[in-house]
Amino acid sequence: MKKMLVVGANGFLGSHVTRLLVQQGHAVRVMVRKNANTQGIDDLQVERKLGDIFDDQSLREAMQGCDVVFYCVVDTRAWLRDTTPLFRTNVEGLQHVLDAAVAVKVPRFIFTSTIGTIARNPHGVVSEVEPHNWVAQGGAYIQSRVQAEQMVLRYHREQGLPVIAMCVANTFGPGDYGATPHGAGVAAAALGQMPFTVKNMAWEAVGTEDAARALVLAGERGRIGERYIISESFISHKDMYEAAADAAGAPRPPRQIACWQLMLLAYISDIISRLKGEDAVLRPISVRLMKIMTRMDHSKAERELGWHPRPVLESVRAAARFYVDRARQSSQAS
Repeated sequence: MKKMLVVGANGFLGSHVTRLLVQQGHAVRVMVRKNANTQGIDDLQVERKLGDIFDDQSLREAMQGCDVVFYCVVDTRAWLRDTTPLFRTNVEGLQHVLDAAVAVKVPRFIFTSTIGTIARNPHGVVSEVEPHNWVAQGGAYIQSRVQAEQMVLRYHREQGLPVIAMCVANTFGPGDYGATPHGAGVAAAALGQMPFTVKNMAWEAVGTEDAARALVLAGERGRIGERYIISESFISHKDMYEAAADAAGAPRPPRQIACWQLMLLAYISDIISRLKGEDAVLRPISVRLMKIMTRMDHSKAERELGWHPRPVLESVRAAARFYVDRARQSSQAS
């Protein structure tokens, strides 16, 4: 039995990593912030450490004696006007964590990165080896994530930290208690509230439980200093939301619109939110990130980790049922 630490265990992916580790019989320690929503792990027998990624002492104490550290903290709010929080969490906070890991001599550090650090190729399939080629188009979120992954790998090269970077696609599945942005679309489709799908829009996606399994496998057998694409398939906007609607017994989205029409809506939303002094999820950068990435090859994770994900639409259907159940419970409670 190994001692495992999950930093960010209350998050969508982190909670599934924690659950899988507990199921495998490991001694699991989690580090979460005070007052964090821990609904996804409240039923699990884990050792809790309250702390913050900027609290060096609590980080070192949490890591002490652990065989593997899984780092699952990320700020995904790509739509923020003030992008300071993205760099503060995704880069500055991460540096505190890496320094603590070096100080404690963590035996293995699994970093949750993103497919946003993978290159794009509109005419073919990309893998982990091609250099990133679209950071200027990705906005502050992608810039922060590329910087983060580069820093993690630099700590390996320069300070010997045994890291593995997991480039995880958009995740879908049950247990999304924090209402992730990409999950919101599935929830809307499951509840019959998705007014349209978008033509020729698709993205790489993976079931959250499958992504968690990939991280745990990396903790067991991943090659130190390597990156792994964790994505099941390149799935269309239409197929995803129709599958969610069908699983929930809801009507399918009634129409399709072109991507330029969605971008127009994003500009209108952006103007309105700017006038109100608010942030809006639907902004031009949001639409750009929805459609900019291209097909990816996850065969390295299959070969080296023994990772074989289920079809992501199975996870989308499970997510749809989860959102419907949550809505029903909320309605009954009120």
